[in-house]
Amino acid sequence: MSVILTLLAALIATGTCAYHRSSLRTWAIVTIVATLVVGLIAHAPWTTAILLIVELLIAVPLLLVDFRRRQISAPLLKLFAKVTPKLSETEQTALEAGTVGFEGELFSGKPNWHELLKQPKPELSVEEQAFIDGPVEELCGMIDDWQITHELADLPPNVWEFIKKNRFFGMIIPKQYGGLQFSALAHSAVLQKLATMSATVASTVSVPNSLGPAELLLHYGSEEQKNHYLPRLAVGEEIPCFALTGPYAGSDATSIPDFGIVCRQSVDGVDTLGIKLTFDKRYITLAPIATVIGLAFRMYDPEHLLGEQDDLGITLALLPRSTPGLQIGRRHFPLNVPFQNGPIHGKDMFVPLSTLIGGPHMAGHGWRMLVECLSVGRAISLPSNATGALRGAVASVGAYARMRKQFGLAIARFEGVEEALARIGGLTYATAALSRATAAAVDRGEKPAVPSAIAKYHATEWGRQVAGDAMDVLGGKGVQLGPSNYAGRAWQGVPIAITVEGANIMTRSLMIFGQGAIRCHPYVLKEMQALSITDRGEQLKTFDRLLFGHLGFGVSNAVRSFAMGLTGSRLGESAGDAYTRRYYRKLDRYSAALALCADVFMGVLGGKLKFKEKLSARLGDVLSYLYIASSMLKRYEDTGRPEADRPLLAWAFHQCVWNMQMALDGAIRNFPVRPVSWLLRVLVFPFGRREVPPSDRLGRRVAALISGPSEARDRLMEWVYLTPTANNTVGRMNALLPDVIAAEPVDRKFGKAQKSGQFTTHDYMDQLAEAERSGVLNASEAALLKRVREGVFEFISVDDFAPEELRAFKTRADK
Repeated sequence: MSVILTLLAALIATGTCAYHRSSLRTWAIVTIVATLVVGLIAHAPWTTAILLIVELLIAVPLLLVDFRRRQISAPLLKLFAKVTPKLSETEQTALEAGTVGFEGELFSGKPNWHELLKQPKPELSVEEQAFIDGPVEELCGMIDDWQITHELADLPPNVWEFIKKNRFFGMIIPKQYGGLQFSALAHSAVLQKLATMSATVASTVSVPNSLGPAELLLHYGSEEQKNHYLPRLAVGEEIPCFALTGPYAGSDATSIPDFGIVCRQSVDGVDTLGIKLTFDKRYITLAPIATVIGLAFRMYDPEHLLGEQDDLGITLALLPRSTPGLQIGRRHFPLNVPFQNGPIHGKDMFVPLSTLIGGPHMAGHGWRMLVECLSVGRAISLPSNATGALRGAVASVGAYARMRKQFGLAIARFEGVEEALARIGGLTYATAALSRATAAAVDRGEKPAVPSAIAKYHATEWGRQVAGDAMDVLGGKGVQLGPSNYAGRAWQGVPIAITVEGANIMTRSLMIFGQGAIRCHPYVLKEMQALSITDRGEQLKTFDRLLFGHLGFGVSNAVRSFAMGLTGSRLGESAGDAYTRRYYRKLDRYSAALALCADVFMGVLGGKLKFKEKLSARLGDVLSYLYIASSMLKRYEDTGRPEADRPLLAWAFHQCVWNMQMALDGAIRNFPVRPVSWLLRVLVFPFGRREVPPSDRLGRRVAALISGPSEARDRLMEWVYLTPTANNTVGRMNALLPDVIAAEPVDRKFGKAQKSGQFTTHDYMDQLAEAERSGVLNASEAALLKRVREGVFEFISVDDFAPEELRAFKTRADK
């Protein structure tokens, strides 16, 4: 027994130091003292002596820094240099292009939650709120999505004019150039509100404000280019597009075959140094109407007119539509969401070097420029549009489910419908928090490469889930297209968001963990960078410090993961309030588990992990859900910890944690080195998988929240266009919803009279009149049921068309 106690004392001391990430010196002292004291008390001299010798044999060489560097770190540095996969220029640029924010804490295994909670609350300025309440509200009142998608396949002229006049295309352009200079949060809010009325309008507004010439010019343009283009872009005098994707280079943008050859040519009798361009681009949003085209191509200088390099790399240029040889093709037709989209071509087009964004000295820097701008654009545009669609689903489907009755009961009360409504409410809460978090990161000056990939992937995937749930609840109402159908086009357009700005399969499989594992890890990138240090002494000193920091980090995460798994996440930081403290502790556990698995996967598989995309995708899922759950907790704090929001937070949080558990389980189960897999399972899931998805009871509470007026529902519907105008079916539905709910007890009383056979008539309105005459209902109750009956009939009705009308649609489509 005394031997066991002594061994336990040494293990507990070591584990405690590892859990709290104590220094090597502290570990040595604490472990030796604990072994000595417990060994003496337990009367185990031989065991104590052996343990002390082992501990000293480990501690002394590690604490003698010069010895450790020469005998341990130097050989490991040579091995590390040999096995470390070489990063391609593309990968290196992508890694260096962005910044790391709170996502780095999530990869630490021990997040500092106070860093998250002290971030400033994202808020609109007075000017930005006035724009939302004024021009955005007015624009939403002008939108007729049926007219846009069926009759015109375009925005009507008055909408185009209003967008330009009110500088919707200039939200990111500084005021000195005539733009609005809005925050990323305001940019997001505008897109969300527009998306509740028309995906076509939201897409049209988002493109010039995300990846486009304005963004590139602001960061890299010459003063002459900024002064010329930005004022025109701000007021819509110039319409921009950006041509990147082509038939042979979609997601793999760095292998674009489009090229430009530096050469001299006579232009109007003047010998001019320029570029001869050949390119073939497609899927270019706004291309059919663009007046200025941003172009990505590979630039070559075979005659060395600019320098010694033949291949200068990816380069960006800005071409006026009037450039000789520039061909704008016919329109694409993206799934009945007819935002302007089409191909662009050019063959041996000559343009002067002044067309290069930033001038000749920026030749070859195009990939870095794109990656930096993509991370900002991806963080705002698609997540915002998806969030607007989800918020709109809460407003429309929640109201419809309360109005639509079957078997004498609102369908919102059916458990099958409750399940779909719970997903709509919970995923909307999560997506709204996620899009707010990425916008806030941009406003803090970050270039959130990893969070933008997380936001793009999960917001659009949840958009797909909610669109499907909305169609399931609406049933026949959702599948009959027409002016009153507010869900059909959203359902059709979902794959567009899934596909653009980095297809979701690629984003999940390659980008989230591929960048996150290196960028967010506290040691990996620094260790790789140490290989480039030319001074051998300094290199060894740096590598030694990083190596043993990394080893301690790994041991700590193993201990933390195991300890928190054993205690059911009852250990960890104390952040938040009494309600959310347990949530932070769960995230502590999964942060440690992610860091542990990432280290083991990278250490064992090395460069092969790059090609194990399913493993990378699952670890990326864990990082994603950690980030999303953190965003929800920050939102909960920023909104004043409202008790009414707790069912939404709880549903979304438990879904995230369930997803984290299943992703980790899948990664560990499929790890190809089985003994390592078995060890990881013990450390990460010592008692097996204990997390559960949101309960039915919790789902019922969420469904009830979104199918009736409440402050929580109002927060979910922030920035939804709800003015009950003639063009806004959803706004009129929500205006009627309080009457629908007020009529429910009256309707039950009326229904009992119907079932008891008190009425001699069969028509509903005649029965109402009879009920009033007989005293079953008073005059106000009868008037309420009549008003609700007439109002609901409009919202459950579907559109129909004469055959010649449908033929007219086909004729227009053929043209």
